[in-house]
Amino acid sequence: MSGQRAAGSGQKSMAYTEHRKSTAREYFESICVAVILALFVRTFIVQAFKIPTGSMENNLLIGDHLLVNKFVFAPTMSAAENSVLPIDPIRRGDIAVFKYPEDPERDFIKRVIGLPGETIEVRNKMVFVDGTPLDEPYVHFLIPPGENGTHDFDVRVQYGPVTVPEGHYFMMGDNRDNSQDSRYWGFLPRDYVKGKALFVYFSFGENEPDAGNVLNVRWNRILHQIH
Repeated sequence: MSGQRAAGSGQKSMAYTEHRKSTAREYFESICVAVILALFVRTFIVQAFKIPTGSMENNLLIGDHLLVNKFVFAPTMSAAENSVLPIDPIRRGDIAVFKYPEDPERDFIKRVIGLPGETIEVRNKMVFVDGTPLDEPYVHFLIPPGENGTHDFDVRVQYGPVTVPEGHYFMMGDNRDNSQDSRYWGFLPRDYVKGKALFVYFSFGENEPDAGNVLNVRWNRILHQIH
């Protein structure tokens, strides 16, 4: 009888050990799946981006943290794929994150102004597309057009006309007097576009000594949609 009790106790202990191993394995597999999904989402769908300069003021501020949709501008392999997947063409006015053509390791963010085949010109800081002035309510100037301090040889005042090549875009910052954009480095290749800016998920003030202080959070910027 005592031998039977001992055998029964051993079976119960073995079953408990197997159960513990199974639970640990389930946790491990869940963590692996979560990591793979997170990497997939970051690589192919969304990416976080922090605004480092004032080139997009007053729409985007230094210290804004954005989510960028990397899927919406992804190339498709066929017309059938294009009809099923939520892929959009790049349109004028889109705010895009892209690889800086002069240093592809760096990411820039600007607004799409000129599309392939269009002629772009700047006259007294006003943008013309194919000879028609562009309505730009989002534009910010440090020095308003026509005021002292601007010069005709400055590309911020007079530029072009230039024609955007096929497969390229003309990009400009909203802060027109303080933006390193296509007026300086030329056209953006389509392959360099990484994604479309969606919304601000968090924002810290830029000048405070302690960026992690809750008092530095711009609460009114959180979930600010980007246009």
